Amino acid sequence: MEWKKKTVNVAIQVLPEADGKIKYSLVDEAIEAIRNTGLKYRVCPFETVVECTYNELPILLETIHDACQKAGTQKMLTNLKIQVDFQNGVTIEDKMEKYD
Repeated sequence: MEWKKKTVNVAIQVLPEADGKIKYSLVDEAIEAIRNTGLKYRVCPFETVVECTYNELPILLETIHDACQKAGTQKMLTNLKIQVDFQNGVTIEDKMEKYD
């Protein structure tokens, strides 16, 4: 399917838990893992938005979860929002250009 090769926007919110508490230092590990992928991203107050293809999404999620687990996360809730345009790619700028 061709649309799976087009750029999508994924809003990723991770809530990593260690010792019974949400740890913001572990959220930093998730953001660092995203940065290390080389994908375009934007950190927002409640989530991080990433541009990737639909086909790249499983690898991105695995990378984030592996980094958090390695950093000491014991449990993690991950919330996703995925925006797909079946004809065209979706960019962060599509939604943000009038605010930048």
